[in-house]
Amino acid sequence: MTLPTSTYRLQFRDGMTFDRAAELVPYLKALGISHLYASPIFTAASGSTHGYDVTDANEIDPAIGGREAFERLCAELKEAGLGLILDIVPNHMAASVENAWWRDVLRYGKESRYAGYFDIDWSEPLTLPVLGKPFEEALADGELQIFTDQNTGERSLAYFETHLPLHPDSLAEAGDIARLHEVQHWRLTHWKTAAAHLSYRRFFEVTGLVGLRVEEEAVFEDSHRVVLDLVRSGQVQGLRLDHIDGLADPKAYLDRLRQATGPETYIIVEKILSHGEALPADWPISGTTGYEFIAALADLFIDPKGIAGLQTSYATIAPGTADFQEGMRAAKTLMVERNFAGEVSRLTKLASATLPDTSEAEIKKAIREMLIAFPVYRTYGQDAAMDTRETVVLDKVRQEAGRHLKDRRALEAICGLLRSGRAEEFQRRFQQLSGPVMAKAMEDTLFYRHNRLLAANEVGGEPDATPGGIEAFHRFMQDRAAEQPHGLSATSTHDTKRGEDARARLYALSEEPDLWRRGVERWRQMNREHLTELPGGLTPEGNVEWMLYQALAGIWPEDFSEGRAEKLTKRFTAYAEKAIREAKLGTSWDEPHAGYEAAVRQYASALTASSSLTFHEDFAETLRPVLSAGYLNSLSQTLIKLTAPGIPDIYQGAEGFDFSLVDPDNRRPVDFKALRKTLSAHGEIGELTVPVLKQRIVEIGLHLRRRQPKLFAEGRYLPLSITGSRRDHAVAFARALDGDYAITVVPRLMLGWLDPGVLFSGPEFWADTAIEIPPGLQGIKCDLLTGRHLDPGPKLPLGDILGVQPVALIEPD
Repeated sequence: MTLPTSTYRLQFRDGMTFDRAAELVPYLKALGISHLYASPIFTAASGSTHGYDVTDANEIDPAIGGREAFERLCAELKEAGLGLILDIVPNHMAASVENAWWRDVLRYGKESRYAGYFDIDWSEPLTLPVLGKPFEEALADGELQIFTDQNTGERSLAYFETHLPLHPDSLAEAGDIARLHEVQHWRLTHWKTAAAHLSYRRFFEVTGLVGLRVEEEAVFEDSHRVVLDLVRSGQVQGLRLDHIDGLADPKAYLDRLRQATGPETYIIVEKILSHGEALPADWPISGTTGYEFIAALADLFIDPKGIAGLQTSYATIAPGTADFQEGMRAAKTLMVERNFAGEVSRLTKLASATLPDTSEAEIKKAIREMLIAFPVYRTYGQDAAMDTRETVVLDKVRQEAGRHLKDRRALEAICGLLRSGRAEEFQRRFQQLSGPVMAKAMEDTLFYRHNRLLAANEVGGEPDATPGGIEAFHRFMQDRAAEQPHGLSATSTHDTKRGEDARARLYALSEEPDLWRRGVERWRQMNREHLTELPGGLTPEGNVEWMLYQALAGIWPEDFSEGRAEKLTKRFTAYAEKAIREAKLGTSWDEPHAGYEAAVRQYASALTASSSLTFHEDFAETLRPVLSAGYLNSLSQTLIKLTAPGIPDIYQGAEGFDFSLVDPDNRRPVDFKALRKTLSAHGEIGELTVPVLKQRIVEIGLHLRRRQPKLFAEGRYLPLSITGSRRDHAVAFARALDGDYAITVVPRLMLGWLDPGVLFSGPEFWADTAIEIPPGLQGIKCDLLTGRHLDPGPKLPLGDILGVQPVALIEPD
């Protein structure tokens, strides 16, 4: 297998086409990228902005150029010596009439050739939760009409823009819409009923995405025909698999895919690993897409002492959301009792059929508590083949769930079902549900409720864990080198909650919690006039104010004059609305509270308005040291990503600074013209602006990886000891193989130690602090960022390195 030395993620759609991507190939090559990593390229629902709502898995989407433009892109990549990795979606497709397979199922029901392609319960008519009200009300209001296509003559039942195909034998009933509806293979339902009852498996809570039964050989072959052709033709060298945990049997799917693609194809999966969790060792893949790498960086850059201080302040202003574990239980309870109530009821019925001596009520309680207690996203047992690690997980679940049950008999029986494999469908559906419950409770609920430090609220993160610092970081990287040295190392993705540089800036708040506390107290008082009196009290409440100030700090421009702050308004208010809806406290996506949302938007808008000059000046002055420390954190995490175990993944545009908010803000068009211009800029490191400096570090690191692919693919990870009074403010490690090596040195926890506009502390700060260089790494060295020669001896004084430059990347001279 030819491994990537780096990847560059491009988000197609929203103006990014194959031809535009082809124009970027020379820039990507110059940057040092080895593989373009493309978001889904197969035909998606009309107007899709992301491509995960696939309607035709065997057609390259005409909306982004179609097959001919794709061929042109492949030719450009080949000419430049770059590879291509495709993001594919094996778990689901769009539940849309644009999807020919789904349309056929709607027309013919169980008789359709594709009836078994989708995960549908055919014991009842297919539920279609598309109505804005109950069916009888929609019918009475004249919202349902018979529509005849003037081109084909086909008739359908139309609900506004949604046209649903009718079974050919039912057309005699067309004079009576209610009767016509009754004889179809589907039933129209109010969209709000989907959480309580749905006859097909969906992607998380998205009823517009229907589960695909890719575990069936015919479905696998039909849904992978073109992508496998692209792999076999040599146009595609790697695959990224979306939401692997949604599959019935990930191991069997991956084995089949590996057999179909051959041993040379690079394969990675989107998989969220909890702290201490490893990928199943028997999966034939190179690793994950790298969420756990982001969590490891948070562990390194968040100050454990300061986070305790932040907790104290946060608990004062937001006592109802300050306890993370209490919040986790509340969020998971909400998921199992409301958002996934239908799925829980189905599990209850499946278990009841196997446990006739146990009441449904007790079974449901036990299932509920088990889903709440689950500490990882899922297990992968098949036919009683649960491995030792999964047995340990299940034992933990049993113990925790048992604490909340008076009668444990149903719990013990259900754990027995999961271990024994006696109820295959129950086991499979339980494992497919625990992940969505975890994801929606934590990532899409609790991460918007518990706002102590937003930088820690990231996909794959555990915000309540005490940061482990340098030693924990080295242990993680050593484990990573052993377990998945070729997984992606990400710092931003299309799913992260904020851009990598906004996150790096917010890490610094943990270093001086009193600075933040005092600031929030002043700002709340300054902006009190923008609060709205609602029946529930002044809005927004303290928790949301705290969150808004942190989110704004993450994107705040260094120069806020001349309306630059006000230009943030649209992005910031959109984020505020999404955040409070995801939190599901004062409002939600399902039950939006117009007055509450208007009050929060008004407050957020006032924070960025040019008329708030007094606030802006105070906010900017408070953040001044935070911005400097944040820039340095950005450069540190960038260099770590480039040299640590794993393959560095650059999200589009993030080689410069990325201060984006959550999607769709992070899919805004990238100014590649500016990036091309700065890449070709010359000058010493100290003469570059900070965004250009970041890009230069990326370029230098990527080209080193291209020159030394074996060093980074196979080299050992060696933690380097630091001695002296400032040893906690830096981390150093080496990658070493057969006499070759590269040493990475970066600072950490530097808030308050930097002069304005300077990204290094000066030699005097480091005093006696030095890196101990092992014998095999001694000799004359050169720093690749500055070209300076360094001391060849057994100690490398940090004052000679980080005292005069931000970070260092060192190799033998």
